[in-house]
Amino acid sequence: MSRILWVNPLCTDAYDKALAESFSDTVGPETSVDVVSFDRPGPTHLEYSSYEALVAPDLLGTVRWAEESGYDALVVGCFYDPFLRAAREIANRMVVTAPAEAALKVASTVGEKFSVLVGRRKWIPEMTENVHKYGLTDRLASFRVLGMGVNDFQTDPAVTERRILEEAAAAVTNDGADVVVLGCTIEFGFYREVQERIGVPVVDATVAPLKYAEFLADLAGRFGWRHSSLVGYEGPEQADIERFIPALASSRVISVTH
Repeated sequence: MSRILWVNPLCTDAYDKALAESFSDTVGPETSVDVVSFDRPGPTHLEYSSYEALVAPDLLGTVRWAEESGYDALVVGCFYDPFLRAAREIANRMVVTAPAEAALKVASTVGEKFSVLVGRRKWIPEMTENVHKYGLTDRLASFRVLGMGVNDFQTDPAVTERRILEEAAAAVTNDGADVVVLGCTIEFGFYREVQERIGVPVVDATVAPLKYAEFLADLAGRFGWRHSSLVGYEGPEQADIERFIPALASSRVISVTH
């Protein structure tokens, strides 16, 4: 049995329950998933780099709590993949992944060229950095802008689905993409319908990292394959972790039931 913690790195629980419900049919019967967000006033989205910085202590404290609580894997649930390297520095046993890493690797496996559907043009520079960081620049067909913010995606699902469908079809027809990636975790719930309509894989930014986390947890548990601490993921001394990064438990833990 693998235990996965999905962290919505936001100071709102607005999406926790809906995501937890969507996860019930995603993971296998031997995997349990908990969903958590930060229980304090603060950013309800991470569209700005400054907002990412504001939640860094909460995220790292949650990573440390999850490690100590026996979770096998943790997903940093934002497509910017905020502080993924930092999280791996302080997770010695638990594997950690994030949506862009997982979704882009899946996309590059199931197709030749992928397009990423972002909410706003503002998001493109940081997401471009992620594409480059993961070594997939030559696989990127385009970014397509939906003209919506994070908190717009679930407000009117019909509008969101229409915009995703329009830009996904344009990415395939005009940009040469044979895979489409939904570039925000709050774009959940739309991929199946869009995929059926446009006829190419549409990679959901919640399904991909959750399945990837499940896969990584299995690799770590069965074969001992987890991130190496020899070079880039080398972490601080344990005494410094305990001194500077207090474990942060939350009252907002929602458990996924099959």
